[in-house]
Amino acid sequence: MTRIDRKFAELAEAKRKAFVAYVMAGDPDYDTSLELIRGLPGAGVDVIELGMPFTDPMADGPTIQLAGQRALEAGQTLRKTLDMARAFRETDQTTPIVMMGYYNPIYNRGVDRFLEDAREAGIDGLIIVDLPPEEDAELCLPAQAAGLNFIRLATPTTDDARLPAVLNNTSGFVYYVSITGITGAAAPQASDVAPEVSRIKAATELPVIVGFGIRTPESARAIAGIADGAVVGSAIVKQIEEGRPVPEILDFVRGLADGAHAA
Repeated sequence: MTRIDRKFAELAEAKRKAFVAYVMAGDPDYDTSLELIRGLPGAGVDVIELGMPFTDPMADGPTIQLAGQRALEAGQTLRKTLDMARAFRETDQTTPIVMMGYYNPIYNRGVDRFLEDAREAGIDGLIIVDLPPEEDAELCLPAQAAGLNFIRLATPTTDDARLPAVLNNTSGFVYYVSITGITGAAAPQASDVAPEVSRIKAATELPVIVGFGIRTPESARAIAGIADGAVVGSAIVKQIEEGRPVPEILDFVRGLADGAHAA
């Protein structure tokens, strides 16, 4: 079992929903970013999604695009992102880390080298938004063979004909994108999301976690109530963009986590 598998098994046994937090590695700089991710578990985060900054983040809205630009301008690289995970593991051996981003930086590093480095750094899973199931041989299957979960996105446009392909070779959990469009878009409504989550759960035993557009503890609680957990990214990254100190950001995260855990 990976750390992700163990975490969701623990949550299921405790009848508790998951709270997943996304932050961009290196935003606004390496040291501040590392301080923040080290504080996330204490703020109630069950799984950390660590963004890999990239120059052409086509699935991301303005907030996360700007976060990636800030990180790149501060000198963040894929190597430094792996270093950040390695530093996090010096004090935390249990919280799962999922690297989220695009295939180009991994391809440039070389898949075999990347997977070896990622496993050594303590990475547990990958979400690569621009690799469809038809390209599983590129990274998904090698990642699984290396002991990493490969987490796939399902969306409102993933119909019954497409869903089996999305779920095939997926592991860890399924990330349901609650709304069409880019990250940071309009807030999802639990009543709209619930039938889609039920449809996905009928086709897989994996946990289904819902993200995109969740900004408040109330929304986190509502969404977690109809799924296995909630993901928040842009709302947290916005706090970083506004220059708030790390303790204040962690307080904001704690409120979101409390909302999800209250579901």
